[in-house]
Amino acid sequence: MRIGLITSDPGHPLLAATTALLADEHTVLTLDPRTAPAPEQSGPVADVYLLKARTPQAISLARALEERGARVLNSAAATELCQDRTVMAEHARRAGLPFAATRTYPTLARLVEGPGFRCPLVVKSRHSRKHDLVARVDDNAGLRALAAAHPHEPVVVQQFAPNDGWDRKLWAIGGRIFAALRRSELSPEGRGPTLPVSLDSLPPGWASLVRQAGEVFALDVYGVDILDRGPDGPLIVDVNAFPGVRAQPGAPQALAALALSNAGARHM
Repeated sequence: MRIGLITSDPGHPLLAATTALLADEHTVLTLDPRTAPAPEQSGPVADVYLLKARTPQAISLARALEERGARVLNSAAATELCQDRTVMAEHARRAGLPFAATRTYPTLARLVEGPGFRCPLVVKSRHSRKHDLVARVDDNAGLRALAAAHPHEPVVVQQFAPNDGWDRKLWAIGGRIFAALRRSELSPEGRGPTLPVSLDSLPPGWASLVRQAGEVFALDVYGVDILDRGPDGPLIVDVNAFPGVRAQPGAPQALAALALSNAGARHM
């Protein structure tokens, strides 16, 4: 089989380990979306592509490959949907997922000019990308300072949900679920290490909620960030297409199996 990796970082731990599992019996190709030739100039398409990059160039490349009949995981449309936090929230809430209520502002400056808010708030870049803005704001002074630093940034705003300061990071690769705890990026203690969590220790229904999110967003490889609100139930605050899934035993094996099953399906 021919498996293509759409990424500018084939050495990423998950991709490198998956490649090592596949390379003895299959051909693994890397397409850097920054430099890859147009798909119509690159010869026959691979049996399946793994869309790890989420830049506009990568999504455009994936869409062009799909137009040539290629199978891409995740699809260009599903990946793009997760890059716009406004559209993501609307899509999730329409589907009945317990997703944080989200308001959108064209710029941070416009947010400051608008009506007052009940703090604390969580302010995020509308468009998900590497090193984007995610910040907790505890008062109007903090909001004005944030706006002064990023006046033109399009943002979404979510009311801060009281929690224990830990993000529940859940990932899915095909039908397999992985879980970990990590300090919230909003925590004053910093992120710290990612701590693996057994699925048996998760509250009832969480694994099913993750699978439901995958169906709603038509994703094959994805992450779901969940806050545990105790008796109020879980709250989804983000969905990520093809996250890193680092240091999760069995993740490379699951990704290799997913790639091969989809590559084989193309020939059926």
